[in-house]
Amino acid sequence: MTKKKPIRFLLLFTTLLFTATGASLSAAGVTYQGTHGPGVGKKIILVAGDDGEYHSEEALPALAKILAVRHGFTCTVLFSINPHDGTIDPREKRNIPGLEALKTADLLVLFIRWKDLPDDQMKYILDYADSGKPIIALRTGTHPFLFKTSKTYEKWSWNSTIAGFEGGFGRKVLGETWVAHHGQHGQQSTRALFASGEEQNPLLRGIGNGEIWVPTDTYEVHVPLPASCHPVLLGQVLSWIGPDSEAVPGKVNSPMMPVAWTNSYTTDSGHTSRIFTTTMGAADDIENEAMRRLVVNAVYWAVGLELRIPERADVAFIGKYEPHSFPSDLALTVKP
Repeated sequence: MTKKKPIRFLLLFTTLLFTATGASLSAAGVTYQGTHGPGVGKKIILVAGDDGEYHSEEALPALAKILAVRHGFTCTVLFSINPHDGTIDPREKRNIPGLEALKTADLLVLFIRWKDLPDDQMKYILDYADSGKPIIALRTGTHPFLFKTSKTYEKWSWNSTIAGFEGGFGRKVLGETWVAHHGQHGQQSTRALFASGEEQNPLLRGIGNGEIWVPTDTYEVHVPLPASCHPVLLGQVLSWIGPDSEAVPGKVNSPMMPVAWTNSYTTDSGHTSRIFTTTMGAADDIENEAMRRLVVNAVYWAVGLELRIPERADVAFIGKYEPHSFPSDLALTVKP
């Protein structure tokens, strides 16, 4: 396990870090320019802010650098910013500057939780979702919004009961919202197994069955998922947090929950979007090489480049990666 670090990061420190990696920094976030590879010309916006438990503010820049340097995608990471002192603050509910970049984006990667965004910021996300462009959601991305301040977009809240919007953005767009932890949160981990018949799925290219192990627990979902969804990976609940852990016997693994799936989402304007969702993806989840490869493969698939997914995508970290350890931070965090 890695040592705990402060939840919030001063932008001065962040500037030094990102400048050292050749990125460009603005008040809204950081951009990594892709220069060569299949992704050249494709623009990805990655949005971090999951209340500090799973450290999306560390995971998404690491993934963005891999996608830019190894595969050519130009990636901009946006953060929850504390409006009072200008720090990156994952627990800030109401401020993610820079979302106007979605107007020219080819892909949105969403890893936020329970945001209560002001109407002007939320409109950028919903306009993007209605455009038919693809979305990838990681972990708490299934329950990204909880509106308390404005009623304009309350139907998109994770717990919405409004007719036609039950479960909010997660259920309507991604295929599922927050339901529950499946097994023991912070005490059990997950091994991802291929769903039946998925061995040749391009999303799994270069990944062995059971090769993905993550320290986060499996999320419960309603099974079966909606008819528009297609399960890709199932989560085997493990007895403890370790890659050599054995499966928990009994009904918790019968049936196993989908932990990665695709969705074909038809927008209100009649467009059809490619959606990829995984309930894995925490900062220390992506220390697993196969987990990083899943996300990279999903990016290729989402933007229509599935025929160019490498046989074994290069997902080596750019520079040193020492994330927060999810289990060691449990006492500091809000759940789920």
